[in-house]
Amino acid sequence: MSIFDAPIARCDAVREMVLTDETQCECAREHDCPPDRQCPLAGYFTETSGQTESEAPILLHPTRH
Repeated sequence: MSIFDAPIARCDAVREMVLTDETQCECAREHDCPPDRQCPLAGYFTETSGQTESEAPILLHPTRH
């Protein structure tokens, strides 16, 4: 069984559930939002992401076993 406890919210702009425990910029990049889009969830996102610079390559390029 999997437990998913990250904060989520429905985004009417992309018509999907999005994670709000990331920055607004990260969410926009993940959902291909245009730069001029007015985010309907502005103010709901965290100021800093839980991802550090050292973790980024690991998340982008997982090791193969």
